[in-house]
Amino acid sequence: MSIESFTADEIRSLKRLLDIEAIRKVKLLYSQLMDSHRIDDLAEIFTEDAVCEFGPEYGNWVGRETIRSNYKQVIAGPGSTVFGALHNVCSHWIEITGPTTAVGRSYLIDTVTTLPADQMPIVWFGVYDEAYEKVDGKWLISRCSLEFMWPKRMNNPGFVPAAFPGRGKA
Repeated sequence: MSIESFTADEIRSLKRLLDIEAIRKVKLLYSQLMDSHRIDDLAEIFTEDAVCEFGPEYGNWVGRETIRSNYKQVIAGPGSTVFGALHNVCSHWIEITGPTTAVGRSYLIDTVTTLPADQMPIVWFGVYDEAYEKVDGKWLISRCSLEFMWPKRMNNPGFVPAAFPGRGKA
């Protein structure tokens, strides 16, 4: 099958799907790089001016270097070990909003692997609302907003549970 056998709409759809898959890869790398403690690599999947919003307990981190520094502090905590926590991300919904912009939402099941088998390994359930930006041909995270849902609900101001990112109120 040659490219000529695709309609212009089909080619646009294929390009959109390639962008969605590239964004999905960035989100999966986020968990992989954090859990393997590759923080310098993790910082590189954020835009220079990215913002991480982690609720009232963890605060807002602004800029790639602040994000890098804060994640290094997180992994240096007591009992921290490579793959000691697993950030399981699922149900990733992505909407392309422009040629170089997109938004998405995914669920977090945060677990620890260092507990005895008879203890509860689940640390958090959460919802990520994110914005992505294509910079120099690469999709990066420009905003990462984590809404903690369980065991303690901690939401950022303005979080609307039924609204999807980029689509306004429910």
